[in-house]
Amino acid sequence: MTDTVIEKSIYLKATPAQVWAYLTDPAKLAIWFHKPAAPLAQGDYEMFGTESGERLMWGTVLVIEPHKRLEYSFTIAPMGDATSTVKWALTEVAGGTQLSLRHEGLPQGADAFGLTLALDDGWDKHLARMRTSIQG
Repeated sequence: MTDTVIEKSIYLKATPAQVWAYLTDPAKLAIWFHKPAAPLAQGDYEMFGTESGERLMWGTVLVIEPHKRLEYSFTIAPMGDATSTVKWALTEVAGGTQLSLRHEGLPQGADAFGLTLALDDGWDKHLARMRTSIQG
C-alpha cells in the first residue's frame, strides 16, 4: 500500500513575504485556518478554533525557512496518537507566488479514508479562504 498524501497547489497575487505571513502570523492564520497563540517558529505549537477557542491541532514546527519553506507535524483529535506532516513550499513566479502543500503520513486503510476525505475537503476550503483574503 502506498502512503496517503494530499497535495495542493495554488497561485496567489502576492509576494512570498505576504504569503509567508498567512502561514505564520496568528492574526493572518485566524483569517483562513486556525489561530496559534504565538507566531509559528521552531518548536511546539497549538492552534485553536477562531470561534470556539478549542484546541484543534498541535505539533512541532520542524523546518522554517522564511518566505520559502515551512514544515510541521500535524495532529488532530480524530487521528488519535497518529502524527502526519504538513509541508509548505513558496515559489516566486511572475506576478505572485505559487504555494504548494504536501500533507503526508496520513492514517492508512479503509477505516481512515473518511478522515482523508475530510482533510482533503478542509484544505480546499482553507486555501480558498486564504486566496480570498490575500487577493480581496
